[in-house]
Amino acid sequence: MFLLWSSSHYTFPLPEGHRFPVAKYELLRQRIVGDGIVAADAVCTPRRATRDDLLRVHTAGYVDRFTCGALDAGEVRRLGFPWSERLVERSHRAVGGTMDAADAALAHGIAMNLAGGTHHAFADRGEGFCVFNDVAVAARALQSAGRVSRVAIVDLDVHQGNGTHAIFAGDERVYTFSMHGGRNYPFVKVPGTRDVELADGTGDDEYLAVLERELPLVLAASAPEIVFYLAGADPHEGDRLGRLQLTFDGLARRDAMVIGACREIGLPVVVTIAGGYGRDIADTVQAHVNTARVAASYAR
Repeated sequence: MFLLWSSSHYTFPLPEGHRFPVAKYELLRQRIVGDGIVAADAVCTPRRATRDDLLRVHTAGYVDRFTCGALDAGEVRRLGFPWSERLVERSHRAVGGTMDAADAALAHGIAMNLAGGTHHAFADRGEGFCVFNDVAVAARALQSAGRVSRVAIVDLDVHQGNGTHAIFAGDERVYTFSMHGGRNYPFVKVPGTRDVELADGTGDDEYLAVLERELPLVLAASAPEIVFYLAGADPHEGDRLGRLQLTFDGLARRDAMVIGACREIGLPVVVTIAGGYGRDIADTVQAHVNTARVAASYAR
């Protein structure tokens, strides 16, 4: 069984010309169902993460100021989104989708949130289009319930997961692995358990060779009970912000390498879509659709 989480709440209003591709969420859901990757009833509505859920990771001051629309101008600028009630609802639902997918992965081996991967969110602030750190909240929810102890986060968005790294700094139960553009945002990196920086222009062969070398080391060192996989579309050659040169085939092979390695040894995998800023939004959607197709092929 392969279940995915999506919602009309994943979209929210942005000013005309804003570079965040908010339309991709509904386009992605339509394509996944339309292409027959899953039936419509396999796409589930996410819960709304509660304040208590968020407080396992985020400070009360930040959660409450964001929820009430009381962020200052600097905080809004770093976040990259204008505040709105719909952004609040979206942010809670996107976290809930990853929490739901984590529950389903433990039950069925793999599940996917058609949002999430908001890895630039710190405990006390949002940055880079990331309000709350969904993966961190979902991991802490599983740990607090005693359902898992050890977690690995495999972050293959083109940008380093600085917020995730900071949240789990010094926590030996959570292994954070990020493979990202060395000269890309964030320009001040936060060390994780394992970071691999890639040169601008890195293409399929070099990227996959590095991942093939690193992934077994990550899984062996982390000894996880669940893996959260951030399958960013932004390493694609058509991405405006990515600066790498992976093809659609290269990204699909990346996804198969990560998901296959985990499932072969019985590890549950939670897939989130993370970033993607294609010059043509159809390219970003296609990359995410391909990830879903690969993930579905590993469902039992």
